Amino acid sequence: MGKASRDKRDIYYRKAKEEGWRARSAFKLLQIDEEFNIFDGVKRVVDLCAAPGSWSQVLSRKLYLPAKLAPDSKDGDLPLIVAIDLQPMAPIEGVIQVQGDITNARTIEVVIRHFDGCKADLVVCDGAPDVTGLHDMDEFVQSQLILAGLTVVTHVLREGGKFIAKIFRGKDISLLYCQLKLFFPTVTFAKPKSSRNSSIEAFAVCENYSPPEGFNPKDLHRLLEKVGSPSGVDDLDCSSAWLEGPNKVYIPFLACGDLSGYDSDRSYPLPKVADGTYQSLDPVQPPIAPPYKRALEMKKASSQGIRELEKLSLDS
Repeated sequence: MGKASRDKRDIYYRKAKEEGWRARSAFKLLQIDEEFNIFDGVKRVVDLCAAPGSWSQVLSRKLYLPAKLAPDSKDGDLPLIVAIDLQPMAPIEGVIQVQGDITNARTIEVVIRHFDGCKADLVVCDGAPDVTGLHDMDEFVQSQLILAGLTVVTHVLREGGKFIAKIFRGKDISLLYCQLKLFFPTVTFAKPKSSRNSSIEAFAVCENYSPPEGFNPKDLHRLLEKVGSPSGVDDLDCSSAWLEGPNKVYIPFLACGDLSGYDSDRSYPLPKVADGTYQSLDPVQPPIAPPYKRALEMKKASSQGIRELEKLSLDS
């Protein structure tokens, strides 16, 4: 599909390039903030699974740059933003990059060091696995990624802080909701206007971090299993089946963003220009070390080899 064709089919893809965002997902965080005011009073933020950096860009523009440009700005008072990902990403002003695994304790220690021993006000995570198209599998792997993020939260988030994470809605979503409710009194599942209706994607907006009294992060997985095992922790069949019927859990679900704004599933005409020829913009920042880089190199080498063989056969 050509860039112009995608510009027409995906309005948020086009707008992201026009406004300087690295990915259309920036609008999702902006629309969540419009509804929940998640940046209010925030001085320290952790962005998990940050590459290619669109959410880090939002954090920089909404938190760091306004503070830096303020007349009474002082270096020691500027917000701290730490972005973590296995993949490297191009620099963003005001964002400290940590290339590491969010399931590794050392990564958490690095974050705490950057905050000088203080804890974060907000943790965000727009991470997702490489989807297979098998919804049950994708939902399960995504929920495990969220729980890895929750592990980070229990170490770095201050009490009263907020956690925003991408989720995949499916049959076990009630279990995930109840697990998050162990630590956050207010949990809402939100669907930004920029997230396609055809996608099972939504976002968990968790507010007012309040871990159980006497909570030890080492007990996290035992507590999470207990939610899905009504007969006790020895029952390892952790599922949401018992949360149906008379025990049914009703999950707050909210659409956010300007509901009269752009529809992410609709095609829009391209802007009219003076000479009548619309010029599609290049992406703001292509990935600098994508996981598929090796595959592209092999494909290119293979194509070049085929062309050389064809040339040899023509010459002979």
